[in-house]
Amino acid sequence: MTLQEFKTLCAQIEREYTDKISSAADLNAVEELRVAALGRKGALTELLKNLKDFAIEDKKAAGPLGNALKTALTAALENKTRTLAAQALNEQLNQVDLDLTLPARPVPAGRRHPLSIAQKRMTDILSKLGFTWAEGPWVEDEKHNFDMLNIPLHHPARDAQDTFFVQTGSPLSMVLRTHTSNVQSRFMEKHKPPLRIMAPGRVFRNDSLDATHSPVFHQIEGLYVDKNVNMADLKRDLTAFMKGLLGDKTEIRFRPSFFPFTEPSAEVDVKCVFCAGKGCNICKGTGWIEMLGSGVVHPNVLKNCGIDPEVYSGYAFGMGVERLAMMMMNINDIRTFYENDLRILNQF
Repeated sequence: MTLQEFKTLCAQIEREYTDKISSAADLNAVEELRVAALGRKGALTELLKNLKDFAIEDKKAAGPLGNALKTALTAALENKTRTLAAQALNEQLNQVDLDLTLPARPVPAGRRHPLSIAQKRMTDILSKLGFTWAEGPWVEDEKHNFDMLNIPLHHPARDAQDTFFVQTGSPLSMVLRTHTSNVQSRFMEKHKPPLRIMAPGRVFRNDSLDATHSPVFHQIEGLYVDKNVNMADLKRDLTAFMKGLLGDKTEIRFRPSFFPFTEPSAEVDVKCVFCAGKGCNICKGTGWIEMLGSGVVHPNVLKNCGIDPEVYSGYAFGMGVERLAMMMMNINDIRTFYENDLRILNQF
């Protein structure tokens, strides 16, 4: 075969299959034409087999010509396929009594749980105060949950009436953490001051379920350790936090208290929003609701974690997310958060 004969056959194949593809009536006809032109034994495939017998100069002219024809036929087949597929779809839709301009049926959307909303608001405020997120295990050894936090063996918090003990087969005595303070001991053990962390998470106490208590609830631990940190720093930051969370008009009081891991210690109360301080069953007639415990980190805790209390000091606080959420959302029973009543959840 000469180069001129090759060119002539290419032109014939192009005319023949271009016309046939253009007049194809359905997708099956298009597929038959693809096989006839470009299949293993197709007209163009058979023609290209002759290239092996051409001289080098003739191959340089014939090769691109054959490839261009293959590309053109492939494009024509694809365009025809798309056109016929669209026509078939339109015909199918025309046979269905369906108005595509109508809006879709509404699909119920999920919502954030009130506790998630409350926790995010709290952590957002703390992050603006410079606290970064830290986490720790739910199942904890007594060393990090009690010992390193200066909670002695005789302390009532270690009594089985308050703590869930866990049998793990480990030589260590394990508990479900009773507070997120275990994050405090673990973090200080691995990091050196200055430290400013918040530790949100789930905690467990062997408490009876009532309007203000639950055996499973959520806390946010805060810890700040640096040089010359004192009670004034604690009061400043917690006041900013509570007013940022509950409003500038929120009335707050700091009440002396005792915690083994802080000295001095203070509890922070907020005037009851349910009775405006007049006294109700939620505040147990006092007009105030305890929100969190706090204080200056005890020197023994710093020592236990490898931090020199002669150089560094710090403050810590722990707050219940549920109690603060009750104040924020005007919910007077902690059990409401766990009953999954859609009438309540859909309000948030």
